[in-house]
Amino acid sequence: MSDFWTTVNRVVTGAAAYITDERGRVLLVDPNYRDHWSFPGGIIDAGEHPAQACAREVAEEVGLVVEVGRLLTVSWVDGLPNIPFPLVNFMFDCGEVSSDTPITLQAEELDAYGFFTVEEAEKLLAGHAHQRLLASAAARDSGGMTYLPPETPAA
Repeated sequence: MSDFWTTVNRVVTGAAAYITDERGRVLLVDPNYRDHWSFPGGIIDAGEHPAQACAREVAEEVGLVVEVGRLLTVSWVDGLPNIPFPLVNFMFDCGEVSSDTPITLQAEELDAYGFFTVEEAEKLLAGHAHQRLLASAAARDSGGMTYLPPETPAA
């Protein structure tokens, strides 16, 4: 490896699923290794592209085989405690499932799941994740796609 590559900025990349039920509530999971709830999804493995990672993570975490639809949101998050690199998150539209669909949690990583309104989710998600939820819901409704830049700290 050349010295050049040791100087290149590093980021952590993740892919997640925007899945709703028949009432428009979003599917969230409660990781046992984090303080906040999250979307089904996770880190993109070497050799995967974001949509492949999304499908794999959804199957692993909640036991659902979903069609990974269009990209709704890309977000850049930096400066999180205990994470040494910025995060780039891809959020894909993975459609709707019935709220009574059997969910099989990945017990090693997850404690619970649920379908939540945007208002309920605000109390469960980290601030940057709630912004991704709002942007993804709007992108699904409009047919668009959103890029969420890093938040500027208040002066």
